[in-house]
Amino acid sequence: MKVLAVGDIVGEAGLDTLSALLRRIQREHGIDFTVVNGENAAGVGLTPKQADAMLDAGADVITLGNHTFGKRQIVPYLDDEPCILRPANYAPQAPGRGCGIFDGPRGARILVMNLIGRCEMQFGPDNPFLCADRLLKENAGGYDIALCDFHAGATSEKVAMGYYLDGRCAAVWGTHTHVQTADERVNPKGTGYITDIGMTGPTVSVLGVCPEQSIALFRGDLTEYFKTAPGETALAGAVFEISEDGTCLAVTRIAQKFSR
Repeated sequence: MKVLAVGDIVGEAGLDTLSALLRRIQREHGIDFTVVNGENAAGVGLTPKQADAMLDAGADVITLGNHTFGKRQIVPYLDDEPCILRPANYAPQAPGRGCGIFDGPRGARILVMNLIGRCEMQFGPDNPFLCADRLLKENAGGYDIALCDFHAGATSEKVAMGYYLDGRCAAVWGTHTHVQTADERVNPKGTGYITDIGMTGPTVSVLGVCPEQSIALFRGDLTEYFKTAPGETALAGAVFEISEDGTCLAVTRIAQKFSR
């Protein structure tokens, strides 16, 4: 089985890039299952229309992060659409779900977890490590392989999660920081891992934002609402090749450019 994880979709530019490139990438790499992080499609959050566009483009599951509720119109969608996940370690009364079991190739049952980190975040979700334990225990026997999108800011927290779930998940990848890391590997017990899969959006930007706006913020200038940068874009992510016994054989970074 080959699983594709696609990095944070940023703005309409990122959504257009996903729509233009995803199915071609799936064919080129023989992808069987695709997880897309969509929390920045509207800049901060995403709308139901944008989520539907991601599913139409070829995503099997959409994961979110700290901007899950950036667009409040997504709230009823989270309860109604099982293919979209928000972080599982949010408060239990939060709308939606953080984990799901989905149909994969040849009858495989794929558990997908969406977790959010606590280091360098401005809120207090539950412990993601203990949450992962609980989800795997609650769903034991109901899935064949497990995948985890860990939306976190600290590389140390992400790397620790990769080792913590080593041998229990087929793949663990990081999102949120939007910069693709070059540490893709298979951990000692067979879990595919990469600290951050990058973003899908403008290449000449600061994490998707117009550079001059980001510079102004760091200078201390008065700023307006961030705008998605124009120009060339790219789709970033990683492919995990997973064996029949649920261990990862290889991890491959991808980054394909697109001129809109």
